[in-house]
Amino acid sequence: MNDLDAMIEKVVDELTQNDSDDAPSCNWCWVCPDCRTRVVQQIVGNGASRVGAGPNLGPIHSELAALIDHTLLKPDATEEQITKLCEEAAQCGFASVCVNPCWVRLCRDLLRGSKVKVCTVIGFPLGATTCESKAFETQTAIEHGADEIDMVINIGKLKSGDYDYLERDIRAVVETTKTRGIVKVILETCLLTDEEKIKGSLLAKRAGAAFVKTSTGFSKGGATLGDVALMRKVVGSNVGVKASGGVRDRESAVKMVEAGATRLGASASVTIVS
Repeated sequence: MNDLDAMIEKVVDELTQNDSDDAPSCNWCWVCPDCRTRVVQQIVGNGASRVGAGPNLGPIHSELAALIDHTLLKPDATEEQITKLCEEAAQCGFASVCVNPCWVRLCRDLLRGSKVKVCTVIGFPLGATTCESKAFETQTAIEHGADEIDMVINIGKLKSGDYDYLERDIRAVVETTKTRGIVKVILETCLLTDEEKIKGSLLAKRAGAAFVKTSTGFSKGGATLGDVALMRKVVGSNVGVKASGGVRDRESAVKMVEAGATRLGASASVTIVS
């Protein structure tokens, strides 16, 4: 694909240029409330409409709670745990709960009347189902009440160089959501070369995705600073970048933000006390 190759060449050229961003005045200790607030404000300043956080990130100012995804994707999650997830989200004013598809209807019922959105995952965690399967899964999720979709790309097709298929794979989900939700595309970067990460990010952007996301958290590795910086450079400022998997402490979370992440995620349940 000549146009894709040209886009890749442009990105590679840009990557060779040194960024001259000013260093933050704060030392990002994340201990003081002011520092925690600054970090989240920088994420928002980078273009984030929401922030996902792991259990060790600590309390933040209550007015920022609406930016947080409250996530539980463990395969052994029980109805009781999902119910608690929704209760916490409603009580704290979180932006969404992110759950496996079988829990979408329950979450929608539990959160009815609140402002909390319901997010679910498609083709998760392998991404190896067909385009038609992902579109059907997406349509069902929307009918059950999902507002946001996190889809896993067909990794094997990307590595095989079948870029037309991969774009159809992503576009099938994007077009199924229409105007009823946003799509975040999970690349599973730990399985890709840098060139494949660039191509996957560009194809996700071209197919209309709102976010590119590093990882499912269920493969052999999670987000890295290099991957986040690369993906941010590729998609520019109009598409979000979510660092997911391996963001387990304050220091790594701050570094992901500095690298260009506009949302942070964890592979397990998020517990935040506002």
